[in-house]
Amino acid sequence: MEFLTNEKLTIVGAAGMIGSNMAQTAIMMHLTPNLCLYDPYAPGLEGVAEELFHCGFEGMNITFTSDIKEALTGAKYVVSSGGAARKAGMTREDLLKGNAAIAEEFGKNVKAYCPDVKHVVVIFNPADITGLITLLYSGLKPSQVTTLAALDSTRLRSELSKHFGIAPDKIENCRTYGGHGEQMAVYASTAKVDGKPLIDLIGTEALSNDQWAEIQTKVTKGGANIIALRGRSSFQSPAYVSIEMIAAAMGGKPFRWPAGTYVHSDGFDHIMMAMETEINKDGVHYKKLNGLPQEEAKLKESYAHLCHLRDEVIEMGVLPAISEWHGINPNID
Repeated sequence: MEFLTNEKLTIVGAAGMIGSNMAQTAIMMHLTPNLCLYDPYAPGLEGVAEELFHCGFEGMNITFTSDIKEALTGAKYVVSSGGAARKAGMTREDLLKGNAAIAEEFGKNVKAYCPDVKHVVVIFNPADITGLITLLYSGLKPSQVTTLAALDSTRLRSELSKHFGIAPDKIENCRTYGGHGEQMAVYASTAKVDGKPLIDLIGTEALSNDQWAEIQTKVTKGGANIIALRGRSSFQSPAYVSIEMIAAAMGGKPFRWPAGTYVHSDGFDHIMMAMETEINKDGVHYKKLNGLPQEEAKLKESYAHLCHLRDEVIEMGVLPAISEWHGINPNID
């Protein structure tokens, strides 16, 4: 059995639906034989481990623990879904206070127990903020921490596929940037539909302006729609895509979608947000975005929204003033 690496991968929040799906996905992708599952809810965690044992996977060393020190010690890769779940009627921002405190503790635990970790993926909401808090308190470099942002782009691909009645593979380069969720910037200028630029189709019989506006709304409300349909928040899609991210960091195939990363240039600073990125063994690196004027304006609005959330966390006392960040994590300017 060939694996990408033999190094330890720890799944935080493994008793939950996202975490348990992440664990199974990581095994089926043959990322590493050394998989550790962590969750403070011991009975549920043991149940997940038992299920994975019952799958009969070959070549796996699956361990599980409710001791965070044991879980993180020696880990070279970590994916955390260890926050509170979003429930019906809640926005991602409603989760802000509780999950911000969880992210602070998680970051400090990473610093204490696995300072030599190579890459950490944070996916609990609001991921842009929880990832930023994790980065600050972990002491890691910005290139070592990413957040889940791809679902907005995959949802755009799905909606366009349904509208045009063609296979999703014929919808190329769907991109959303900025904040993950309702405040994202949906880019039309990057995408192609069966080889044709999406921007040339908007405002035509094939895709009226009203239809395009409706698609954008469906994309920004995609998570809420899953809750309405299933009675719970998304778990299959965030689990799969987040494991694709950590696989790229392990040296696997390139990650196909935007990722949340710490941004500190081009008018955006001291924030975690979705950008056009490359994830590899050297970490995550982002590129300057060049969109249409209206897209860039929307991106600035999304950035302002994220700054507002960040400032709320500062007011809560979970994050210190920006001027103090470098003192906590010298890797952050």
